[in-house]
Amino acid sequence: MDTLLTAEIAANAPRYRRKSSTFIDGIHDVTDQDNLAPAQLYSTMSGRLFHSGRIAIVMVGLPARGKTHICVSMARYLQWLGVKTRIFHLGDYRRATVGEGGHVPQDYFYPNASPASTMLRQKILKKCREDIYAWLNHENGQVAIYDAVNPTAAGRRALAKEFAKHDVQTLFLESYVDDEEILKENARNVKIHSPDFDGMDPDEAAERYLKRIETKIPIFETMQEEELNYVKMINAGRAFFYNNVSFNYLSHRIVFYLTNLHIKARTTFFVRAGPAEGEEFYKSDAPLSEEGRSYAQKMTETLLRHREQERKANSEQAGHEIRLRPLTVWTSTRLRTIQTAEPLKELGYNVRQRSQMSQINPGLCEKLSEHAIRRLYPEEVEMHELDPYHHRYPRAESYHDLAVRLEPIILELEREQNDVLIIAHESVLRVLYSYLMHCRPMEIPKLKFPRDEIIEIIPAAYQNEAKRIHIPGLDPQFTPGSPEDIRIPVPSIYSSNLPPIDGISSPVEPSSMDNVLTRPPEKVVNNTKEMVADKVADLD
Repeated sequence: MDTLLTAEIAANAPRYRRKSSTFIDGIHDVTDQDNLAPAQLYSTMSGRLFHSGRIAIVMVGLPARGKTHICVSMARYLQWLGVKTRIFHLGDYRRATVGEGGHVPQDYFYPNASPASTMLRQKILKKCREDIYAWLNHENGQVAIYDAVNPTAAGRRALAKEFAKHDVQTLFLESYVDDEEILKENARNVKIHSPDFDGMDPDEAAERYLKRIETKIPIFETMQEEELNYVKMINAGRAFFYNNVSFNYLSHRIVFYLTNLHIKARTTFFVRAGPAEGEEFYKSDAPLSEEGRSYAQKMTETLLRHREQERKANSEQAGHEIRLRPLTVWTSTRLRTIQTAEPLKELGYNVRQRSQMSQINPGLCEKLSEHAIRRLYPEEVEMHELDPYHHRYPRAESYHDLAVRLEPIILELEREQNDVLIIAHESVLRVLYSYLMHCRPMEIPKLKFPRDEIIEIIPAAYQNEAKRIHIPGLDPQFTPGSPEDIRIPVPSIYSSNLPPIDGISSPVEPSSMDNVLTRPPEKVVNNTKEMVADKVADLD
């Protein structure tokens, strides 16, 4: 009996399903066919955008080169734009074939493999490609990302010819790494959690893993095929080489995104701006209140303490001192976000202002009560309740408008190699968080970020990891989320009957400040290692 998983079954496996709500990175979720993506500008009958046909992006590169990280990041960006994209990890098909606890033959990757290994390899490849064609042909897919080693020039040429027969354009993407430090860092971060290396020094485990790759995959030919369309990403984005990449607009968008991408480790923090003097309105650019300045100081102390604790923990695990990555602070041009960053600026941290990160514009309804809005704009209220993400009130912005406005920030975030702290209004944090954690559009207006928590997003190879860090000692009167800019509640049908980010919501007001002070300083929201435990020793 054929034990291979189809793409549909694999996509609905526990690792791919949204576990409960939006605190789990949904990049491997099966997307809703009828819903527009967060930054999608238009739709078509075929479901394909940018006047482009079907494209297969074929990954090339040895293990520990960041291939999976690249293809997951690329899928995240393309799906954000509305391009129907799916990743086909060849390792998923291999694991489904050999079964739980099974192993591939020692000569599985050898060019002169035994007949049994060759048959096994061809069976796995055939089923994976059948699923790619089925998705492109029958589900109106547009970009299929094929995540595998693809080590030989002959195999890549044959693959390009096969895709061409199915009227699929092929773009090869090689992650080429010869920097030993990057290789060891990739191996440490992703691969050495295998039981084979349990209890071993991380550096020694990384070296052994890299030697194992050389043994199991003895032949690898870097891309030099002049007739093929390919991009070679060298040493985590340090340099790029392009060949024949000019077949349509979407291919250029993909290449442009790749030039902003890197695979080096870094962390993104989200935090609300402190409360301002008086009411917090869009048109008034009020400075921080006394409570706001106190909040800024406590937030800074909490963040720096957390980073140092993480550094010490990582150093102990590695067995040597690890340097703290530089931290860059981004704010909007609004006064209270700038002033919230002042304690960090005084300590010498680089603070940059971004005009695109201004809060959502509520238009004419800003200061109106819900009763007044329902009386003055009954038709607008009805449309808002049907689609709170795309609807805009008179002279206002929708969340979709905000997502399109924030695209340059998203690209800059991908390009940034330092750790980043983003201080912004809750509406901006909702959109940026939804990009990194792949939330559905209808969930975005319901995301809440109380002021007494810093949200930490750690990019990982298969999906991003989220933590929340409690800021102790704050007055509970201003820790809940801001009131809605437009005071029409988002319909509960879009709340998934669960907190949009588990625990990242307005907390119940404690009975005393003692309860606030004794809350745990950090709570882990999602642990990626547990969710991808079957991939840690992967050689794809």
